[in-house]
Amino acid sequence: MFINFFFSLREAGVPVSLREYLTLIEAVDAGHANYNVEQFYYLSRSCLVKDERNLDKFDKIFSHVFDGVETPEGEVHAISEEWLRKLTEKILSDEEKAQIESMGGWEKLMETLKQRLEEQKKRHQGGNKWIGTAGTSPFGAYGYNPEGVRIGQDNNRSFSAVKVWDRREFKNLDDSVELGTRNIKLALRRLRRFAREGAVTELDLDDTIRSTAKCGYLDIRMVPERHNAVKLLIFFDVGGSMNPHVQVMEELFSAARAEFKHLEYFYFHNFLYERLWKDNRRRHADTTATLDILHTYPHDYKVIIVGDASMSPYEIVYPGGSVEHWNEEAGVIWLERILRVYPNTVWLNPIKEEWWGNTQSIEMIKQIISDRMYPLTLEGLEQATKELSR
Repeated sequence: MFINFFFSLREAGVPVSLREYLTLIEAVDAGHANYNVEQFYYLSRSCLVKDERNLDKFDKIFSHVFDGVETPEGEVHAISEEWLRKLTEKILSDEEKAQIESMGGWEKLMETLKQRLEEQKKRHQGGNKWIGTAGTSPFGAYGYNPEGVRIGQDNNRSFSAVKVWDRREFKNLDDSVELGTRNIKLALRRLRRFAREGAVTELDLDDTIRSTAKCGYLDIRMVPERHNAVKLLIFFDVGGSMNPHVQVMEELFSAARAEFKHLEYFYFHNFLYERLWKDNRRRHADTTATLDILHTYPHDYKVIIVGDASMSPYEIVYPGGSVEHWNEEAGVIWLERILRVYPNTVWLNPIKEEWWGNTQSIEMIKQIISDRMYPLTLEGLEQATKELSR
């Protein structure tokens, strides 16, 4: 099984050496994995993966090779409290949902949450007031409320939370994904503007012939290699409601990496605020100030923002409206700063265009970016690249 694991990683493009494989075997023989699948996963990852860009590939191969392998029995494991809690998730009828009213605004919601935190002394379940689970309170998890703060729940269920009080982990986009179609690359090529820059490394045949004929002896002329001179900056929305669109996002990312030499990218969640990041695994510890990005990349960069633009309006227009942290300035201020520095900016939305009118936040963002939002389809890409080429 270990040999199969080694060769599977090599076939997937993870550069694993024989020395690294032998180091893993020695570590296992020394008892560092302790017959535990999770411990073996972290041990093998630390031994075999040298570049964080290969972590997704490693995870896929590990899951495939060791599918079904479990930690040997030897001790009694208690049933997970989290699993038991999820059994109590409240299922409400449409009539019951219609009877539940929201708190009535952002300030009221935050004020009430602060009051609950000060007053509540124990865990609650199934109620309509306290922070708990499986109820109709606006605070908690696995229940229902048309406008609340989600606390302690994996993933969305009703897409109605205006703030999420959790630490969530997202994966980086894989830039080696094979495209299902070449048309995305072809659409992006509309942005290409070739220029000759750098060292003279390429033979200029026409000039060599002219110069040789004029001089009477061989006079070789060289020119710099032609490169796509367009500079592209992409901001990717990740996690939450963007999870169903990962494949098309990776296709776009892969195509852009192949077509543009001058490409920079950053991630955000839901909306752009004062900090962005390059690595989703380290997004809580290793971020880049948005102002630094605006000061680092000049205004001749073309900008593509990729996201479903589907969120609570609070996230756009309110300080503190971010679902994951307290933003001192409203998101709209940061988007307007980006637009001032980079006038050639478009927004690509993976949601079907005919659905946009049903979401208030999409209409708000369209207005902010002067209607330069396009669907993440081949036709939408062509329209976006045409706009960026002006």
